[in-house]
Order: sequence, then C-alpha cells, then structure tokens
Amino acid sequence: MNLFSQRFRYETTESLKMALFQIKANKVRSFLTALGVIIGIVAITMMGTAINGIDRGFDKSLAMLGYDVVYVQKSSWSTMGQWWRYRNRPDIKTEYAGQINRIISNNPRSELVLAVAQRSTYQASAQYRDRNLDQVFALGTSHEYLQTASGELTAGRFFTGGEFSGNNMICVIGDDIASGLFPDEPALGKEVKLKNRKFRVIGVFKKQGKFLGLFSFDNQIIVPLGAFERVYGKDMFTSIRVKFKDQTHIEEAKAELTGIMRQLRKIPPDEDDDFSVNEQRAFKSQLDPIKNGIALAGIFITGMSLFVGAIGIMNITFVSVKERTREIGLRKALGARRQTILLQFLIESVMICLIGGITGLAITLLFTFAIARLVPSFPIQVSFDLIVASLTVSVITGIVSGLAPAVTASKLDPADSLRYE
Repeated sequence: MNLFSQRFRYETTESLKMALFQIKANKVRSFLTALGVIIGIVAITMMGTAINGIDRGFDKSLAMLGYDVVYVQKSSWSTMGQWWRYRNRPDIKTEYAGQINRIISNNPRSELVLAVAQRSTYQASAQYRDRNLDQVFALGTSHEYLQTASGELTAGRFFTGGEFSGNNMICVIGDDIASGLFPDEPALGKEVKLKNRKFRVIGVFKKQGKFLGLFSFDNQIIVPLGAFERVYGKDMFTSIRVKFKDQTHIEEAKAELTGIMRQLRKIPPDEDDDFSVNEQRAFKSQLDPIKNGIALAGIFITGMSLFVGAIGIMNITFVSVKERTREIGLRKALGARRQTILLQFLIESVMICLIGGITGLAITLLFTFAIARLVPSFPIQVSFDLIVASLTVSVITGIVSGLAPAVTASKLDPADSLRYE
C-alpha cells in the first residue's frame, strides 16, 4: 500500500509538471481554450454575488422595519400597486392606537403586544435660516414610537408622554436633516420651520440608511401627532405600528390584533377585513421572483459558457493527443502504464479549467471592488462558499471535458503510435 501511494504521488507530480509545461508552451492556445470557462465562472460568481448582495441589503432594510413589528394599514404590501383594490376601504384612524392599547391593557390574558404607535406622514419642506430641504418626510406620532422603531438617538432625546399630550412644537430629526440644515453646528435646540411653523429640535437619530435603496429613514422629522395635525391637518396617510413581545408568536399576535381591529371597525363575522396587517414577509415574497430570475439567467449563461468551454477543451485535448502520439508511444514502449497516460492528459485538462476558474474569480473580484467603490450603499461581497463552488465547478468541467481524450490516449498502441507521422 505504501509502495502504491508513493508511485501514485510520483506519477501525479510528473503529470502535473508535464501539464504545466504544455500549458506554458502553448500560452495563447491554452488561454483561448480556457476562455469559455472564464466567462462561465465570471457569470456564476457575479450572479451569486449579486444575489448575496440583494439578500444582505434586503435583510438590512427589513431590520429597519423590525422583524417583530407589523403595520396596520388600509392597503396590503403583498399587492402593492393595485390601489384600486383598496380605494373604497375606510381610512385608518389615529385614535385606533389608543383604543388598541386600552383593549390590551384591560385584557389580562393578552401578553403578545409590547407597544402601539400611530403615525401620519406628509412630504414636506424643512427650513432653517437660509437653508431649505425639499421632499422631507414629516411624521406625526406618539411617545411610544421609539419602542416600535429600530432607530437609535445619537444626541438629545425623544419626546415624552406629557409632550405628546400637550402637542408641543418639538421634533426629532434624522441624520440627513441634521447634516443638511446644520452642517457646521449642533442641531439640538435649533428651530426648524415646517410650513412656517417652528419646531425645536430635541433629538437626532443615528444614521440608518435607505430602505430597499428607495426611502431614506434619515430624511424624517418626527413630531408629536397633535402638533403635526395642527400644521398639516388630519387627512394624511395614517398607519398603526404594533411591536410584539416575541418573534416566535407573530401569527398569534397578528390574529389577536386582527380581532381587535375588526372589533374597532365593527366588521360583521361574515365579512372580509377592510384593513391589512402588514409585515416584512410580504416584501420577501416579492423579492423571491426577482432573485429566481437572476439565478435562472445566471445559470443559463453559465451553463452555455461552460458547455462551449468544455467542448473547446475536449477538442484541443484531442488535438494535443494527436500531436503527441509518437511521444505517447515512446513512453508506453519504455514502460508507462495506461493509468499514467490517462492521468497526464486528465490533469492537463483540469489545470486549464482551474486556471480559467481562477482567472474568472480574479475578474469577479475586480468587478466587485469597482462596484463597491462606485455604489458604496450596495452590500456586495464575494463569499468564501462561492469561491469554493466556482473552483469545484472548474475542476468538474476539466474532468468531464478531458476524460474522453485521456482515455483515447491511454488506449493507443505503442507500435502504431511510434509509426505515426
């Protein structure tokens, strides 16, 4: 057994040296042969990297919504864009938040809901002295909002229950608002104008980023609901945020919340809900078809490229066998075994594919680095698993494409091979 392992190690080492010598001697041909593999590996790694980036960015965005937070709204997230299905539903009222809180506090068996906060929004303009920001999201809510949100304060504080009840003209602003209106001075204590009404800044949120690359959580000005309604009125887009105590009982908590909302809306038992309880899983169901489409396109391109590459490698290996027929005959006449010849050409095929795979990975890493520099908000990174999978695919392609020529070479007759011209 020890003698066999030594012999196999020696033959493998020699075959590897010969394969590298042949590839070095025919650089251009080897590169053109490996081109299909390079394209295939670039396709599969870029596709996998894109999907991983989408997943990471999506998970980061969902964390902003909160995995244990649901939104009671007029329409459903799972059918976004189909507004006509919900246009006749009655609006969500801000007073539902307080009513939900009262019902839950009066029910000692209810242990699923942690906090409830109403929120009304309006796209506004914010002004401080001669600086002006457009398309700012003004948000009116209660003092419990911070319990239902994922953001943290870097300066100041959130408004209290007393300030909420008193409709105080105060606000908590996002990072983009702070840097836009107060680039060279602290924001706390300054007064921001919303529709010519002044709001004193009492807190600043830590930078959170954009949700799905679209809506920025840093572009918000949060004020007490009464103060918001004093400026913008009551006929604004309203929703109720509800934070649950335990992520493992989301469905039970949603069922309890749905029952409370049906009670508040006085919906008969035989009628459907005229509201929606939305959670982040609705976005996941919409993302899956996009990811599947990218994956299918990547697999198709990869499959075609690797197929063409494998055919090219097989063809060139057959040519190489023909060119080296006399060499094979001489080696066999001197005692080389069939396995040795087979291993030599198989290793040569695998080496070409492996070089193609490594080159493809290098190109992908360059693309990834460029994208990360140009679009820093997109979380793109080549994973270790993807690198291993790409190299494995390269080796398998080399084995499959080189097996037939290697077997052909190993079966050549020494006498006929030595007479070959």
